[in-house]
Formats: sequence, C-alpha cells, structure tokens
Amino acid sequence: MPMNDLFLRAARLEPTERTPIWMMRQAGRYMAEYRAIREKHGFLEMCRTPELAVEVTLQPVDLIGVDAAILFSDILVVFDGMGLDLEFAKGEGPVIHNPVRTVADVERLTVSDPLEHTGYVMEAIRILRRELENKVPLIGFAGAPFTLASYAIEGHGTRDYEKCKALMWTEPAAWDLLMTKFADTVIAYLCAQIDAGAQAVQLFDSWVGYVAPRDYERFVLPHSKRVLAEVKAHGDKVVEGGVPVIHFANGATSMIDLVQQAGGDIVGVDWRLDMRKAVELIDPRFGIQGNIDPVALFGPDDEIERQVIEILEAVGTRPGHIFNLGHGIHKTTDPEKARTLVRLVHEHSSRIRAEA
Repeated sequence: MPMNDLFLRAARLEPTERTPIWMMRQAGRYMAEYRAIREKHGFLEMCRTPELAVEVTLQPVDLIGVDAAILFSDILVVFDGMGLDLEFAKGEGPVIHNPVRTVADVERLTVSDPLEHTGYVMEAIRILRRELENKVPLIGFAGAPFTLASYAIEGHGTRDYEKCKALMWTEPAAWDLLMTKFADTVIAYLCAQIDAGAQAVQLFDSWVGYVAPRDYERFVLPHSKRVLAEVKAHGDKVVEGGVPVIHFANGATSMIDLVQQAGGDIVGVDWRLDMRKAVELIDPRFGIQGNIDPVALFGPDDEIERQVIEILEAVGTRPGHIFNLGHGIHKTTDPEKARTLVRLVHEHSSRIRAEA
C-alpha cells in the first residue's frame, strides 16, 4: 500500500483530499495496551528502551487510525545530559532533585550531546521509520527552552512559576545564559532526530501561557525563534522538501502575534481560541494545528461531531490544517471516543472538500 502522507502534505500547505489528524499524547495511558506495558516497566525505562518506545509509539497507529505517529518519549529526557537529576516519582510526576536556583546553578549546567546522552531516542526513530514504512509519517519532538527552564527551576510541575519568574526578573543575565543552554540543547536534539529519520518535529512550549506577553517578547521569544529557525534550516539542508516544524505554545492565544514571530511552519492552537478567530489571526504562510477541547471526548458522539464540524467549517479549504486536540488526551479517555473522533474528522473533511 502507498504511504498515507496526508499529514506531510498538509504540513507543507499542499492540497489534501481530507484533513489529517493525530493527537498529542496519543501514545499513552488512556490505552489498555500501554498500561499493560507500564505495569512491567518504569516510565523512564520505557523512554530509554528503544524496543518499548517503538511498541508504544505504534499502538495508536494500529488501534486508533491516526494519520501520523509521534515518538513515545518525554521532553525532560535531555536533563540527564545537562547535569540535572531527574526522577519520575510515583504519583508526583517529574521531580528534579538538584533544581536551578542560583547563578552558580546555571553556570554548572552543560549542553546535552544528543547522541551520547539520548542515543536511545535516535535508535527508536530509526526502528520506527522501518516499522512505519508505507504507513504514516513519524513526528519527533522536544520541549521549548522556557518550558524546560520552568521545570529545571521549580523542580517539579507547578501552576505559579514564582521561582522561575523571580530568576527571570532578578537575574536577567543568568536567565539568558540558562535559556541559551536549553536552546543549544534543543537545537542539537531536534537536528539529531531529523538526521535519524523524523519526518516532522514539534516544539512543545507547554507552560509558556503563564508568561505575560511583555515577558514573552523580552525573555522567551528570542530563544524560541532561534530554535525554530535553526531546526528548520537543518531540515531544509538534509531532507529534500524540508522537515515541517510545528510550534505549539500552549495557553498563548493572547499573544498569537508573538508566537508567529517565533517562526516554524505550523502554529499549534489550543482550545481557548475559536478556530474562526485563529484563521483570521494566523498568517496564511503558516499551517494551523488544532484545536478541539480534549474534554470533548468525554461527551456524547453527537456533541463531538458538532464540534468537529464547527472546526472544519471554520478552516474551510484553507491549506495546512492538521486536526488535533487543544492539548494532550486525558488519561481516562475511552479509546473508542478517540477512534470516533478520527472517523468523524475523516468523514466530514472529505465531505467539505467534495462540496467545495
């Protein structure tokens, strides 16, 4: 069978016969098949064992019917190579035992070598490209500098970011050095993923929505912009036709103009921005990814269908739409609802194009 390249064509703003769909966190806890593996292995063990990462990555492709696979891993796997002591504590999520709190802490961090410290990720990508031949494209990913910095400074997930913002405002030179080290790490990491065979990459800025627009412009934008530009340039150099780069800045709809200044090929949109408004605000040179509320999958099928149609009709025939959730799929989601979402997107996007 020929490869389903809908995702890649949409990412390159080429015409497609229907809208491609994949889901953030599609390889994960909502699937019984994933939980069966997780019962036998620790989370970081799964990330660091290529055979396990491959198996989990393939599950939603085979069982849900998505149009792209995204590598099973975690944005924080680069921490070890930077000198950060990372643990996924049961019931607590990620914990950094030596968080960055002072100028000296910033200075001691090193730039992670992607082959030396995360070579297992590249091996998983190489295996996945063989396994996915004539199936769907493979997406690689990394955390954006701000989101990585927020974890490193706070030492765990948070909703206030008081330590992160205090360092940003109090020690701007140290902050710039910290963000530079994370940017260098992410650039090397994503370029290595491209070299290993990732056909598209996504930069996750999961927590940047907690930053005010003025602070984003001053303290975050220059570093995200450099990452996106250098990764895109590398993809253009080593892959014919380039490697599409998705920029997902969660919670940043109040500064969508600044997010566009950061660059990339596709702007990821969360559910907080109406898709009609997104189409109006996002320059046509960008594709758009998103943006149904992940909690919609807990509703009845007719409500899911209503929201799917609303989003698809808002985009219309504009090139470059990739359907996705507005953030990651919830761990208690019924997989059958995910399959229903994929079916509805395929059916109604085909109909809308045929009618047009």
